[in-house]
Amino acid sequence: MECCGKQIWTNLTKETLGRLMIGRPDEVIRGAVKANWDAIAKPLDGMGRFEEMTAQIGAITGDERLDLSEKAVLIFCADNGIVAEGVSQAGQEVTFAVAKSMAKNASSVGRMARFAGADTIPVDIGINSDLTIDGVLDKKIAHGTRDFLIEPAMSEEETLGAIETGIALVAECKDKGYRILATGEMGIGNTTTSSAVAAALLGCESALVVGRGAGLSDRGLARKREVVETAIKKYDLYKTDVFTVLRTVGGLDIAGLVGMCIGGALYHVPIVLDGVISMVAALAAERIVPGVREYVIASHKGKEPAVELLTKALDLHPVIDADLALGEGTGAVMMFSMLDMALCIYHEETTFADISVEQYERF
Repeated sequence: MECCGKQIWTNLTKETLGRLMIGRPDEVIRGAVKANWDAIAKPLDGMGRFEEMTAQIGAITGDERLDLSEKAVLIFCADNGIVAEGVSQAGQEVTFAVAKSMAKNASSVGRMARFAGADTIPVDIGINSDLTIDGVLDKKIAHGTRDFLIEPAMSEEETLGAIETGIALVAECKDKGYRILATGEMGIGNTTTSSAVAAALLGCESALVVGRGAGLSDRGLARKREVVETAIKKYDLYKTDVFTVLRTVGGLDIAGLVGMCIGGALYHVPIVLDGVISMVAALAAERIVPGVREYVIASHKGKEPAVELLTKALDLHPVIDADLALGEGTGAVMMFSMLDMALCIYHEETTFADISVEQYERF
């Protein structure tokens, strides 16, 4: 199926998902952006990683003009059955309440996005409620996931449906003129699901990736680690394929983010990752469809212990190191403003010729 000249991926199966092919970003455009930076009156590589990131954005979009005027954060909201195991301070009702706040741009990410000139697009991909929320896209796959200590969190169909939703939303956003997207999520218990997926994909002990989330006590943290360890042993996740790991201990929000990362690569839309949850999704997406990592940009490190291992596995380099732990996509939206500041130099450049100084040469 095609829409506006782009193929729309529908009715995915596990097999067709694994056969998706990702093209490489445009290296000619990447080189042109780098050359444009070098022509600006400043030390070579003076803007550091921002020169590399903007060159990556140009390569992804195929345009050296780097127009990021239209941007949005997609916030996947879903509940997780694993909260029944005492891994969170809050209950599932909080997911619904925060989603309502997001619909009014009254949450943290809404206020930050407004300041950054970005739109917020909250998505109900799995809130455990029969109610719909005005201002929240209704893409509900299920009323939350199941308790993965008892049974797998999602069925194969639910997992594929969430991935497909993420891919389709990127296509829709591109059709609407958005040039860059940020990942966001909201779901009580999703630092447990993301930690379980991370431990399985990285092949490491739970203690290396399980953190306090929204502020667990020592006792709560110990229980959270126990839950992840038990699930890994129960389902033998170290020896299981990525898709099965995702559907067994992941969440609908994470699966939607996996689709968003894949969609960014398919439709050449840069995806700015938030913290640990979206990094887990990016790693799963890269393992399922190799090449996705070249289309994502890391924003911040955050406080969760899994981040160091995830950034190493993805070869990503977050530029914000501020112990952020708010979620919702706030760190990625913060990156929007930083990219805009960098691009004001790129777009309103003062060249060496303008100041009658000989241009620096690369050796």
